[in-house]
Amino acid sequence: MIKRELGRSGIAIAPLALGGNVFGWTIDETASFRVLDSFIDAGFNLIDTADVYSRWAPGNSGGESETIIGKWLQKRGNRDKVVIATKLGKEMAPGKKGLSKKYIYEALSQSLKRLQTDYIDLYQAHDDDPGTPMEETLETFGQCIKEGKMRAIGASNFNPRRLAESLRISEQNGFPRYESLQPLYNLYDRAVFEKDLEPVCVENHIGVISYYSLASGFLTGKYRSTGDFSKSLRGKGIAKFMNERGFAILGALDQVASQYQATAAAVAIAWLIQRHSVTAPIASATSSIQLAALIKASDIKLNNAAVDLLNAASAES
Repeated sequence: MIKRELGRSGIAIAPLALGGNVFGWTIDETASFRVLDSFIDAGFNLIDTADVYSRWAPGNSGGESETIIGKWLQKRGNRDKVVIATKLGKEMAPGKKGLSKKYIYEALSQSLKRLQTDYIDLYQAHDDDPGTPMEETLETFGQCIKEGKMRAIGASNFNPRRLAESLRISEQNGFPRYESLQPLYNLYDRAVFEKDLEPVCVENHIGVISYYSLASGFLTGKYRSTGDFSKSLRGKGIAKFMNERGFAILGALDQVASQYQATAAAVAIAWLIQRHSVTAPIASATSSIQLAALIKASDIKLNNAAVDLLNAASAES
């Protein structure tokens, strides 16, 4: 499988990343192991998680996803074959959030412990932290890289101005720069990334690993009416996609999927993979069967007519 460099990090990744947000939330440890095994066996290597996954679930306190991945890494003994990306910055507990030097070291230590590894390949700022000087954050990340605790850094949910500012500060001070951006981007949510963030990423050779690549499952096509909301725990968040444009996108996906004998989900991921600015879209799966449909996306080469159809249906006015 042809891999792509993530920004200028020297880290090579396959064109699809596995989202770890479901581990310890909608699937348990055993099911998570099966999905992880299937993903790696298929030749992919980037697993994305965060310390806060899945704090929102009843009975959870955060760190559940990292803990499961850590157990899996130890049992499989395959750390050198896997690219681990995790994130910090969102609130884990009262007073435990942000990108200060003190909190970075605290959060990093906990993530390394849960993941049962001595380094993280890609450590990402989950949110911007206007309350902490960027110089402090980037200098601290640089020290952690020198200490061998991480290989590269990335940003998530940054606006274009702050992302550009971080690049300037890194260059002026000799700090490591954010080599990747993790933005919200999919066939339904296009405008924010394409208008303002994509140009910054392309100009500066920043890798893009998009999240919500399937719009919380809407682009799989399994939600066609309000009666379908009960099909998953995410169902209640689908209502916002149920509009004329959303159904036009599903119609285009159905048409292209039929042409390529694939699922709507695979086509939606294939569209992202072929987007010139995207290094690897992130998608999660709750079973090996679900994952197999996503993996097929890497083999789909959409022709110009298919891309034009999807672009026209998903264009935002």
